[in-house]
Amino acid sequence: MNRIKNPILTGFNPDPCICRAGEDYYIAVSTFEWFPGVGIYHSKDLKNWRLVARPLNRLSQLNMMGNPDSGGVWAPALSFSDNKFWLIYTDVKVVDGNWKDCHNYLVTCDTIDGEWSDPIHMNSSGFDPSLFHDEDGRKYFVNMVWDHRDGNHNFYGIVLQEYDPVKEKLIGKKEVIFKGTDVRLTEAPHLYRKNNYYYLLTAEGGTRFDHQATIARSTQINGPYEVHPDNPLITSFPYPRNPLQKAGHASIVHTHTDEWFLVHLTGRPLPQENKPLLDPRGYCPLGRETAIQRMKWQNDWPYIVGGNQPFLEIEGPNMKEVQWDNDMEGNEDFNEKVLNHQFQSLRIPLGEDIVSLNDNPGHLRIYGRESLTSKFTQGFIARRWQHFNFTAETKVSFQPETFQQAAGLVNYYNTKNWTALQITWNEIKGRILDLTICDNFSLTQPLGDNRISIPDDIQYVYLRVDVNTTVYEYAYSLDGETWTKIPVKLPSYKLSDDYIHGGGFFTGAFVGMQCQDTSGQYNYADFDYFSYTAKC
Repeated sequence: MNRIKNPILTGFNPDPCICRAGEDYYIAVSTFEWFPGVGIYHSKDLKNWRLVARPLNRLSQLNMMGNPDSGGVWAPALSFSDNKFWLIYTDVKVVDGNWKDCHNYLVTCDTIDGEWSDPIHMNSSGFDPSLFHDEDGRKYFVNMVWDHRDGNHNFYGIVLQEYDPVKEKLIGKKEVIFKGTDVRLTEAPHLYRKNNYYYLLTAEGGTRFDHQATIARSTQINGPYEVHPDNPLITSFPYPRNPLQKAGHASIVHTHTDEWFLVHLTGRPLPQENKPLLDPRGYCPLGRETAIQRMKWQNDWPYIVGGNQPFLEIEGPNMKEVQWDNDMEGNEDFNEKVLNHQFQSLRIPLGEDIVSLNDNPGHLRIYGRESLTSKFTQGFIARRWQHFNFTAETKVSFQPETFQQAAGLVNYYNTKNWTALQITWNEIKGRILDLTICDNFSLTQPLGDNRISIPDDIQYVYLRVDVNTTVYEYAYSLDGETWTKIPVKLPSYKLSDDYIHGGGFFTGAFVGMQCQDTSGQYNYADFDYFSYTAKC
Protein backbone atom coordinates (compact mmCIF):
# COMPACT_ATOMS: atom_id res chain seq x y z
CA MET A 1 0.00 0.00 0.00
CA ASN A 2 1.27 3.50 -0.87
CA ARG A 3 2.73 5.73 1.81
CA ILE A 4 1.98 9.44 1.64
CA LYS A 5 4.53 12.03 2.77
CA ASN A 6 3.36 15.37 4.13
CA PRO A 7 2.79 18.06 3.18
CA ILE A 8 1.02 17.00 -0.01
CA LEU A 9 0.72 20.59 -1.31
CA THR A 10 3.95 22.40 -0.54
CA GLY A 11 4.37 26.14 -0.37
CA PHE A 12 1.56 28.65 0.08
CA ASN A 13 -1.50 26.35 -0.21
CA PRO A 14 -3.67 27.12 2.84
CA ASP A 15 -7.22 26.40 4.03
CA PRO A 16 -7.71 23.16 2.08
CA CYS A 17 -11.21 21.98 1.19
CA ILE A 18 -11.28 18.45 -0.24
CA CYS A 19 -14.01 17.22 -2.56
CA ARG A 20 -14.69 13.85 -4.23
CA ALA A 21 -16.40 13.43 -7.60
CA GLY A 22 -16.64 9.71 -8.33
CA GLU A 23 -13.07 8.41 -8.19
CA ASP A 24 -11.48 11.84 -8.61
CA TYR A 25 -10.34 14.04 -5.72
CA TYR A 26 -9.93 17.79 -5.65
CA ILE A 27 -8.57 20.26 -3.12
CA ALA A 28 -9.36 23.99 -3.27
CA VAL A 29 -7.01 26.39 -1.47
CA SER A 30 -6.98 30.09 -0.61
CA THR A 31 -5.09 32.59 -2.76
CA PHE A 32 -5.75 35.86 -0.86
CA GLU A 33 -4.62 38.88 -2.96
CA TRP A 34 -3.10 36.76 -5.73
CA PHE A 35 -4.96 36.52 -9.07
CA PRO A 36 -6.49 34.33 -10.55
CA GLY A 37 -8.36 33.39 -7.40
CA VAL A 38 -8.47 29.89 -5.82
CA GLY A 39 -6.15 27.03 -6.72
CA ILE A 40 -7.75 23.63 -7.40
CA TYR A 41 -5.61 20.47 -7.33
CA HIS A 42 -6.56 17.05 -8.71
CA SER A 43 -5.57 13.57 -7.57
CA LYS A 44 -6.55 9.98 -8.29
CA ASP A 45 -4.80 8.52 -5.22
CA LEU A 46 -4.62 11.29 -2.54
CA LYS A 47 -0.82 11.18 -2.88
CA ASN A 48 0.02 12.77 -6.21
CA TRP A 49 -1.57 16.15 -6.93
CA ARG A 50 -1.47 18.57 -9.84
CA LEU A 51 -2.80 22.11 -10.23
CA VAL A 52 -5.67 21.91 -12.73
CA ALA A 53 -7.71 25.09 -12.34
CA ARG A 54 -7.80 28.66 -11.15
CA PRO A 55 -11.54 29.22 -11.46
CA LEU A 56 -11.81 32.93 -10.55
CA ASN A 57 -10.08 34.35 -13.58
CA ARG A 58 -12.33 37.23 -14.66
CA LEU A 59 -12.95 40.65 -13.14
CA SER A 60 -16.67 39.87 -13.15
CA GLN A 61 -15.88 37.10 -10.62
CA LEU A 62 -13.15 38.79 -8.61
CA ASN A 63 -11.88 42.37 -8.57
CA MET A 64 -9.36 42.92 -5.79
CA MET A 65 -8.07 46.31 -6.93
CA GLY A 66 -7.01 48.12 -3.76
CA ASN A 67 -7.58 45.11 -1.50
CA PRO A 68 -5.28 45.02 1.53
CA ASP A 69 -2.37 42.64 1.92
CA SER A 70 -3.76 39.23 2.92
CA GLY A 71 -7.25 40.35 1.92
CA GLY A 72 -9.00 38.85 -1.10
CA VAL A 73 -9.94 35.19 -1.38
CA TRP A 74 -10.20 33.44 1.98
CA ALA A 75 -11.05 29.77 2.55
CA PRO A 76 -12.82 28.56 -0.62
CA ALA A 77 -15.21 25.62 -0.16
CA LEU A 78 -15.50 23.16 -3.05
CA SER A 79 -18.26 20.55 -3.34
CA PHE A 80 -19.78 18.27 -5.98
CA SER A 81 -23.52 17.71 -6.17
CA ASP A 82 -26.24 17.49 -8.84
CA ASN A 83 -23.57 16.63 -11.43
CA LYS A 84 -21.72 19.91 -11.06
CA PHE A 85 -19.11 21.62 -8.92
CA TRP A 86 -20.01 24.33 -6.43
CA LEU A 87 -17.42 26.79 -5.19
CA ILE A 88 -18.02 29.17 -2.29
CA TYR A 89 -15.49 31.92 -1.56
CA THR A 90 -14.98 35.14 0.36
CA ASP A 91 -13.54 38.41 -0.97
CA VAL A 92 -12.16 40.28 2.06
CA LYS A 93 -11.96 44.04 1.53
CA VAL A 94 -10.95 45.26 5.02
CA VAL A 95 -8.69 43.45 7.48
CA ASP A 96 -7.65 46.17 9.95
CA GLY A 97 -9.40 47.59 12.98
CA ASN A 98 -12.75 46.38 14.32
CA TRP A 99 -14.22 45.45 10.98
CA LYS A 100 -13.77 42.61 8.52
CA ASP A 101 -15.66 43.81 5.45
CA CYS A 102 -16.10 40.71 3.31
CA HIS A 103 -18.50 39.38 0.71
CA ASN A 104 -19.39 35.73 0.16
CA TYR A 105 -20.15 34.33 -3.29
CA LEU A 106 -21.10 31.15 -5.12
CA VAL A 107 -19.91 30.06 -8.56
CA THR A 108 -20.59 26.76 -10.34
CA CYS A 109 -19.22 24.74 -13.25
CA ASP A 110 -20.00 21.41 -14.91
CA THR A 111 -16.29 20.56 -15.14
CA ILE A 112 -13.47 21.43 -12.76
CA ASP A 113 -11.35 23.12 -15.45
CA GLY A 114 -14.18 24.72 -17.38
CA GLU A 115 -15.50 28.28 -17.48
CA TRP A 116 -17.00 28.97 -14.07
CA SER A 117 -20.16 31.04 -13.75
CA ASP A 118 -20.40 34.65 -12.70
CA PRO A 119 -20.88 34.90 -8.93
CA ILE A 120 -24.07 34.90 -6.89
CA HIS A 121 -23.77 37.07 -3.79
CA MET A 122 -24.74 35.07 -0.71
CA ASN A 123 -24.12 37.35 2.28
CA SER A 124 -21.49 39.60 3.85
CA SER A 125 -21.85 38.78 7.55
CA GLY A 126 -18.49 37.05 7.99
CA PHE A 127 -15.95 34.83 6.29
CA ASP A 128 -15.06 31.15 5.71
CA PRO A 129 -18.41 30.07 4.21
CA SER A 130 -19.28 26.64 2.87
CA LEU A 131 -22.25 24.89 1.28
CA PHE A 132 -23.69 21.61 2.57
CA HIS A 133 -25.79 19.35 0.32
CA ASP A 134 -28.11 17.28 2.51
CA GLU A 135 -29.40 13.81 1.63
CA ASP A 136 -32.94 15.16 1.04
CA GLY A 137 -31.70 17.57 -1.64
CA ARG A 138 -31.82 20.71 0.49
CA LYS A 139 -28.74 22.93 0.67
CA TYR A 140 -27.43 24.91 3.62
CA PHE A 141 -24.95 27.75 3.82
CA VAL A 142 -22.76 28.21 6.88
CA ASN A 143 -20.22 30.89 7.78
CA MET A 144 -18.68 32.52 10.81
CA VAL A 145 -20.25 35.85 11.86
CA TRP A 146 -17.98 38.83 12.59
CA ASP A 147 -18.87 41.02 15.59
CA HIS A 148 -17.24 44.45 15.44
CA ARG A 149 -18.78 45.81 18.68
CA ASP A 150 -16.58 47.17 21.42
CA GLY A 151 -16.26 44.70 24.27
CA ASN A 152 -17.55 41.74 22.26
CA HIS A 153 -15.53 38.81 20.96
CA ASN A 154 -15.13 39.28 17.20
CA PHE A 155 -16.00 35.65 16.44
CA TYR A 156 -19.75 35.66 17.19
CA GLY A 157 -20.51 32.10 16.10
CA ILE A 158 -21.40 29.87 13.15
CA VAL A 159 -24.59 30.84 11.32
CA LEU A 160 -26.74 28.46 9.21
CA GLN A 161 -29.22 29.42 6.50
CA GLU A 162 -30.90 27.44 3.74
CA TYR A 163 -29.97 28.11 0.12
CA ASP A 164 -32.51 27.86 -2.72
CA PRO A 165 -30.68 26.93 -5.95
CA VAL A 166 -33.73 27.82 -8.07
CA LYS A 167 -34.18 31.31 -6.62
CA GLU A 168 -30.37 31.55 -6.30
CA LYS A 169 -30.52 33.12 -2.86
CA LEU A 170 -30.53 32.34 0.83
CA ILE A 171 -33.98 31.75 2.27
CA GLY A 172 -35.58 31.25 5.66
CA LYS A 173 -34.34 32.09 9.11
CA LYS A 174 -30.67 32.58 9.97
CA GLU A 175 -29.68 30.56 13.04
CA VAL A 176 -26.47 30.60 15.05
CA ILE A 177 -25.86 26.88 15.53
CA PHE A 178 -22.49 26.85 17.29
CA LYS A 179 -20.66 29.36 19.47
CA GLY A 180 -17.46 27.32 19.63
CA THR A 181 -15.44 26.06 22.57
CA ASP A 182 -13.49 28.13 25.10
CA VAL A 183 -10.56 28.06 22.67
CA ARG A 184 -12.61 30.60 20.63
CA LEU A 185 -11.76 32.17 17.26
CA THR A 186 -14.29 29.71 15.79
CA GLU A 187 -14.28 29.78 11.98
CA ALA A 188 -14.03 27.63 8.83
CA PRO A 189 -17.26 25.61 9.26
CA HIS A 190 -17.90 22.45 7.22
CA LEU A 191 -20.98 20.26 7.66
CA TYR A 192 -21.06 16.49 7.07
CA ARG A 193 -23.67 13.78 7.57
CA LYS A 194 -22.96 10.20 8.64
CA ASN A 195 -25.54 7.74 9.95
CA ASN A 196 -27.82 9.62 12.35
CA TYR A 197 -25.58 12.62 12.98
CA TYR A 198 -24.65 15.93 11.45
CA TYR A 199 -21.00 16.78 12.08
CA LEU A 200 -19.78 20.36 12.25
CA LEU A 201 -16.05 20.75 11.69
CA THR A 202 -14.56 24.14 12.57
CA ALA A 203 -11.15 25.74 13.05
CA GLU A 204 -10.30 27.39 16.35
CA GLY A 205 -7.43 29.09 18.13
CA GLY A 206 -6.33 31.29 15.23
CA THR A 207 -4.29 30.18 12.27
CA ARG A 208 -0.86 30.31 13.88
CA PHE A 209 0.74 27.93 16.37
CA ASP A 210 -2.38 27.69 18.60
CA HIS A 211 -4.45 26.39 15.70
CA GLN A 212 -6.74 23.34 15.95
CA ALA A 213 -9.67 21.60 14.27
CA THR A 214 -12.76 21.17 16.47
CA ILE A 215 -15.50 18.63 15.72
CA ALA A 216 -19.04 18.59 17.13
CA ARG A 217 -22.18 16.58 16.30
CA SER A 218 -25.96 16.82 16.49
CA THR A 219 -28.99 14.79 15.42
CA GLN A 220 -30.49 18.03 14.02
CA ILE A 221 -28.77 20.25 11.49
CA ASN A 222 -29.54 23.37 13.51
CA GLY A 223 -28.18 21.85 16.73
CA PRO A 224 -27.56 21.78 19.56
CA TYR A 225 -24.05 20.48 18.81
CA GLU A 226 -22.03 18.50 21.36
CA VAL A 227 -18.24 18.75 21.15
CA HIS A 228 -16.07 15.66 20.65
CA PRO A 229 -15.15 14.17 24.06
CA ASP A 230 -11.48 14.07 23.04
CA ASN A 231 -11.41 17.38 21.16
CA PRO A 232 -9.45 18.76 19.33
CA LEU A 233 -9.57 16.46 16.34
CA ILE A 234 -6.11 17.66 15.29
CA THR A 235 -3.61 20.24 16.55
CA SER A 236 0.13 20.85 16.79
CA PHE A 237 -0.04 23.12 19.82
CA PRO A 238 0.88 20.50 22.49
CA TYR A 239 3.59 19.10 20.20
CA PRO A 240 6.25 21.80 19.72
CA ARG A 241 8.79 19.31 18.34
CA ASN A 242 6.49 18.16 15.56
CA PRO A 243 7.88 19.46 12.22
CA LEU A 244 4.29 20.05 11.05
CA GLN A 245 3.04 23.02 13.05
CA LYS A 246 -0.14 25.16 12.92
CA ALA A 247 -2.36 22.11 12.20
CA GLY A 248 -6.00 23.10 11.82
CA HIS A 249 -8.52 24.44 9.27
CA ALA A 250 -9.45 20.99 8.01
CA SER A 251 -11.94 19.17 5.81
CA ILE A 252 -12.96 15.51 5.51
CA VAL A 253 -13.44 13.11 2.60
CA HIS A 254 -15.00 9.64 2.41
CA THR A 255 -13.25 7.78 -0.41
CA HIS A 256 -14.75 5.49 -3.02
CA THR A 257 -12.74 2.74 -1.30
CA ASP A 258 -14.70 3.33 1.95
CA GLU A 259 -11.83 5.00 3.78
CA TRP A 260 -11.74 8.35 5.58
CA PHE A 261 -9.13 11.09 5.36
CA LEU A 262 -8.72 14.61 6.65
CA VAL A 263 -6.75 17.38 4.94
CA HIS A 264 -5.56 20.31 6.99
CA LEU A 265 -3.48 23.43 7.00
CA THR A 266 0.07 23.17 8.35
CA GLY A 267 3.29 25.20 8.50
CA ARG A 268 6.91 24.08 8.60
CA PRO A 269 9.12 26.44 10.61
CA LEU A 270 12.71 27.11 9.62
CA PRO A 271 15.29 25.51 11.92
CA GLN A 272 16.30 27.79 14.79
CA GLU A 273 19.56 27.27 16.63
CA ASN A 274 19.94 28.43 20.23
CA LYS A 275 16.38 29.76 20.32
CA PRO A 276 13.54 28.90 22.73
CA LEU A 277 11.45 25.94 21.59
CA LEU A 278 8.03 27.23 22.60
CA ASP A 279 7.94 30.96 21.95
CA PRO A 280 8.45 31.93 19.25
CA ARG A 281 8.14 28.57 17.49
CA GLY A 282 9.70 29.92 14.35
CA TYR A 283 9.06 31.30 10.89
CA CYS A 284 7.44 29.65 7.87
CA PRO A 285 8.46 31.38 4.59
CA LEU A 286 6.76 28.61 2.60
CA GLY A 287 3.53 29.85 4.14
CA ARG A 288 0.72 27.61 5.28
CA GLU A 289 0.70 24.32 3.38
CA THR A 290 -1.67 21.35 3.03
CA ALA A 291 -1.20 17.96 4.70
CA ILE A 292 -3.37 14.83 4.87
CA GLN A 293 -4.08 12.37 7.72
CA ARG A 294 -5.88 9.04 7.89
CA MET A 295 -9.09 9.10 9.93
CA LYS A 296 -11.13 6.41 11.68
CA TRP A 297 -14.49 6.25 13.50
CA GLN A 298 -15.16 5.11 17.06
CA ASN A 299 -18.53 5.45 18.82
CA ASP A 300 -19.74 7.70 16.01
CA TRP A 301 -16.82 10.07 16.52
CA PRO A 302 -13.92 10.66 14.11
CA TYR A 303 -10.30 10.27 15.26
CA ILE A 304 -6.97 10.79 13.55
CA VAL A 305 -5.18 7.45 13.29
CA GLY A 306 -2.21 7.53 15.65
CA GLY A 307 -3.39 10.47 17.76
CA ASN A 308 -4.54 14.04 17.33
CA GLN A 309 -1.29 15.48 15.98
CA PRO A 310 -0.16 15.63 12.34
CA PHE A 311 2.14 12.93 10.95
CA LEU A 312 4.89 13.38 8.37
CA GLU A 313 4.00 10.06 6.73
CA ILE A 314 0.76 8.09 6.65
CA GLU A 315 -0.66 4.95 5.13
CA GLY A 316 -2.32 5.89 1.86
CA PRO A 317 -5.70 4.68 0.59
CA ASN A 318 -6.33 1.37 -1.13
CA MET A 319 -5.99 2.90 -4.58
CA LYS A 320 -3.66 2.46 -7.51
CA GLU A 321 -1.02 5.18 -7.57
CA VAL A 322 -1.36 7.67 -10.44
CA GLN A 323 1.53 10.07 -10.96
CA TRP A 324 1.45 13.35 -12.89
CA ASP A 325 4.14 15.34 -14.65
CA ASN A 326 5.91 17.66 -12.22
CA ASP A 327 4.48 21.12 -12.90
CA MET A 328 6.12 22.75 -9.87
CA GLU A 329 9.53 23.06 -11.50
CA GLY A 330 11.00 23.59 -14.92
CA ASN A 331 12.03 26.16 -17.46
CA GLU A 332 9.33 28.44 -18.86
CA ASP A 333 10.52 29.67 -22.26
CA PHE A 334 7.35 31.71 -22.94
CA ASN A 335 6.69 30.05 -26.28
CA GLU A 336 3.12 29.13 -25.33
CA LYS A 337 0.10 31.41 -25.77
CA VAL A 338 -0.81 31.34 -22.09
CA LEU A 339 1.18 31.49 -18.88
CA ASN A 340 1.68 28.39 -16.75
CA HIS A 341 -0.93 27.95 -13.97
CA GLN A 342 1.83 28.44 -11.39
CA PHE A 343 2.18 32.13 -12.27
CA GLN A 344 -0.08 34.75 -10.73
CA SER A 345 -0.40 38.52 -10.55
CA LEU A 346 -1.50 40.74 -7.71
CA ARG A 347 -5.18 41.63 -7.22
CA ILE A 348 -6.27 41.95 -10.86
CA PRO A 349 -5.69 40.22 -14.21
CA LEU A 350 -3.00 41.89 -16.30
CA GLY A 351 -4.04 42.52 -19.90
CA GLU A 352 -1.91 42.64 -23.03
CA ASP A 353 -1.14 46.29 -22.30
CA ILE A 354 0.80 45.18 -19.20
CA VAL A 355 1.82 41.54 -19.78
CA SER A 356 2.20 40.13 -23.28
CA LEU A 357 3.41 36.86 -24.79
CA ASN A 358 2.80 38.24 -28.29
CA ASP A 359 4.59 41.61 -28.51
CA ASN A 360 8.00 39.91 -28.62
CA PRO A 361 7.41 36.20 -29.37
CA GLY A 362 9.39 33.85 -27.17
CA HIS A 363 9.47 36.43 -24.38
CA LEU A 364 7.25 37.63 -21.57
CA ARG A 365 7.04 41.37 -22.10
CA ILE A 366 6.05 43.33 -18.99
CA TYR A 367 5.18 47.02 -19.32
CA GLY A 368 6.17 49.02 -16.27
CA ARG A 369 3.43 50.10 -13.93
CA GLU A 370 3.32 50.98 -10.23
CA SER A 371 5.85 50.11 -7.54
CA LEU A 372 5.98 46.91 -5.52
CA THR A 373 4.32 48.83 -2.68
CA SER A 374 1.16 49.43 -4.74
CA LYS A 375 -2.17 47.73 -3.98
CA PHE A 376 -3.56 48.69 -7.38
CA THR A 377 -1.65 47.93 -10.62
CA GLN A 378 1.73 46.22 -10.58
CA GLY A 379 3.60 44.81 -13.57
CA PHE A 380 4.56 41.68 -11.64
CA ILE A 381 4.25 37.97 -12.44
CA ALA A 382 5.36 35.49 -9.77
CA ARG A 383 5.04 31.98 -8.37
CA ARG A 384 5.16 30.54 -4.85
CA TRP A 385 8.24 29.34 -3.02
CA GLN A 386 7.56 25.61 -2.69
CA HIS A 387 10.87 24.32 -1.35
CA PHE A 388 13.28 25.34 1.39
CA ASN A 389 16.13 25.08 -1.13
CA PHE A 390 15.75 26.12 -4.74
CA THR A 391 17.18 28.29 -7.51
CA ALA A 392 15.12 30.67 -9.65
CA GLU A 393 16.63 32.31 -12.71
CA THR A 394 15.61 34.65 -15.50
CA LYS A 395 17.12 36.51 -18.47
CA VAL A 396 15.96 40.06 -19.05
CA SER A 397 16.43 42.85 -21.56
CA PHE A 398 15.63 46.34 -20.27
CA GLN A 399 16.65 49.85 -21.33
CA PRO A 400 15.75 52.31 -18.57
CA GLU A 401 16.01 56.04 -19.16
CA THR A 402 15.36 57.22 -15.59
CA PHE A 403 15.81 55.97 -12.03
CA GLN A 404 12.01 55.68 -11.89
CA GLN A 405 12.20 52.71 -14.25
CA ALA A 406 13.35 49.31 -12.95
CA ALA A 407 12.96 45.66 -13.94
CA GLY A 408 14.25 42.38 -12.62
CA LEU A 409 13.91 39.49 -10.19
CA VAL A 410 11.81 39.88 -7.05
CA ASN A 411 11.27 37.85 -3.87
CA TYR A 412 8.05 39.06 -2.32
CA TYR A 413 5.84 38.56 0.71
CA ASN A 414 3.59 41.63 0.56
CA THR A 415 3.69 45.33 -0.35
CA LYS A 416 5.79 46.11 2.74
CA ASN A 417 8.17 43.14 2.69
CA TRP A 418 10.19 42.22 -0.40
CA THR A 419 13.61 42.34 -2.07
CA ALA A 420 14.46 43.03 -5.70
CA LEU A 421 17.55 42.78 -7.92
CA GLN A 422 16.73 45.19 -10.75
CA ILE A 423 18.16 46.84 -13.81
CA THR A 424 17.64 50.58 -13.39
CA TRP A 425 19.37 53.89 -14.23
CA ASN A 426 21.80 56.18 -12.44
CA GLU A 427 22.78 59.75 -13.34
CA ILE A 428 26.51 58.96 -13.18
CA LYS A 429 26.81 55.29 -14.14
CA GLY A 430 23.92 55.06 -16.56
CA ARG A 431 22.33 51.59 -16.72
CA ILE A 432 23.02 49.72 -13.48
CA LEU A 433 22.06 46.69 -11.46
CA ASP A 434 20.86 47.50 -7.93
CA LEU A 435 19.49 45.66 -4.91
CA THR A 436 16.49 47.10 -3.06
CA ILE A 437 15.19 45.79 0.27
CA CYS A 438 11.80 46.69 1.71
CA ASP A 439 11.60 45.51 5.34
CA ASN A 440 8.29 46.33 7.06
CA PHE A 441 8.09 49.37 4.77
CA SER A 442 11.65 50.52 5.55
CA LEU A 443 13.55 50.90 2.26
CA THR A 444 17.31 50.31 1.91
CA GLN A 445 19.69 49.89 -1.04
CA PRO A 446 22.78 48.29 0.54
CA LEU A 447 25.05 48.33 -2.53
CA GLY A 448 25.44 52.10 -2.27
CA ASP A 449 28.35 53.27 -4.44
CA ASN A 450 28.98 49.65 -5.46
CA ARG A 451 25.96 49.46 -7.74
CA ILE A 452 26.93 47.41 -10.77
CA SER A 453 27.40 49.15 -14.12
CA ILE A 454 26.03 47.34 -17.17
CA PRO A 455 28.08 47.83 -20.37
CA ASP A 456 26.28 49.50 -23.27
CA ASP A 457 26.84 46.52 -25.57
CA ILE A 458 25.05 44.10 -23.22
CA GLN A 459 21.41 43.55 -24.16
CA TYR A 460 20.46 40.74 -21.77
CA VAL A 461 21.32 40.36 -18.10
CA TYR A 462 20.90 37.01 -16.34
CA LEU A 463 19.52 37.19 -12.80
CA ARG A 464 19.35 34.40 -10.24
CA VAL A 465 18.36 33.78 -6.64
CA ASP A 466 19.67 30.86 -4.60
CA VAL A 467 17.51 29.99 -1.60
CA ASN A 468 19.28 27.86 1.00
CA THR A 469 16.85 27.26 3.86
CA THR A 470 17.55 30.19 6.16
CA VAL A 471 19.21 32.61 3.72
CA TYR A 472 18.93 33.58 0.08
CA GLU A 473 21.38 35.37 -2.19
CA TYR A 474 21.12 37.06 -5.57
CA ALA A 475 23.59 36.68 -8.43
CA TYR A 476 23.97 38.06 -11.94
CA SER A 477 25.70 37.18 -15.17
CA LEU A 478 26.37 39.14 -18.34
CA ASP A 479 26.97 36.06 -20.50
CA GLY A 480 24.91 33.29 -18.85
CA GLU A 481 28.04 31.37 -17.84
CA THR A 482 30.09 33.41 -15.37
CA TRP A 483 28.06 34.36 -12.31
CA THR A 484 28.83 36.99 -9.69
CA LYS A 485 27.13 36.95 -6.29
CA ILE A 486 25.62 40.07 -4.85
CA PRO A 487 27.48 40.34 -1.49
CA VAL A 488 24.35 40.54 0.67
CA LYS A 489 22.90 37.56 2.55
CA LEU A 490 19.14 37.93 3.01
CA PRO A 491 17.23 36.09 5.76
CA SER A 492 14.40 33.86 4.51
CA TYR A 493 12.37 34.34 7.69
CA LYS A 494 11.59 37.94 6.76
CA LEU A 495 9.34 36.65 3.97
CA SER A 496 6.95 34.85 6.32
CA ASP A 497 3.59 35.36 8.04
CA ASP A 498 5.35 35.08 11.37
CA TYR A 499 7.71 38.03 10.77
CA ILE A 500 5.22 40.61 9.55
CA HIS A 501 4.58 43.35 12.09
CA GLY A 502 1.08 43.42 13.52
CA GLY A 503 0.19 39.80 12.70
CA GLY A 504 -2.88 38.76 10.73
CA PHE A 505 -1.03 37.86 7.54
CA PHE A 506 -1.65 34.63 5.73
CA THR A 507 0.25 34.15 2.46
CA GLY A 508 3.85 33.06 1.77
CA ALA A 509 6.97 33.95 -0.18
CA PHE A 510 6.82 34.40 -3.97
CA VAL A 511 9.53 34.78 -6.60
CA GLY A 512 9.01 36.38 -9.98
CA MET A 513 9.56 38.97 -12.69
CA GLN A 514 8.66 42.61 -12.35
CA CYS A 515 8.84 45.87 -14.29
CA GLN A 516 7.96 49.22 -12.79
CA ASP A 517 7.81 52.67 -14.31
CA THR A 518 6.69 55.32 -11.88
CA SER A 519 7.41 58.00 -14.48
CA GLY A 520 4.25 56.92 -16.30
CA GLN A 521 6.01 56.21 -19.61
CA TYR A 522 5.24 52.46 -19.43
CA ASN A 523 8.72 51.35 -20.46
CA TYR A 524 8.89 47.58 -20.92
CA ALA A 525 11.19 44.68 -20.07
CA ASP A 526 11.50 41.45 -22.05
CA PHE A 527 12.03 38.23 -20.07
CA ASP A 528 13.40 35.41 -22.21
CA TYR A 529 12.79 32.58 -19.72
CA PHE A 530 12.09 31.84 -16.09
CA SER A 531 13.25 28.68 -14.33
CA TYR A 532 12.53 27.29 -10.88
CA THR A 533 14.59 24.31 -9.75
CA ALA A 534 14.41 22.58 -6.37
CA LYS A 535 17.67 21.54 -4.71
CA CYS A 536 18.19 18.57 -2.39
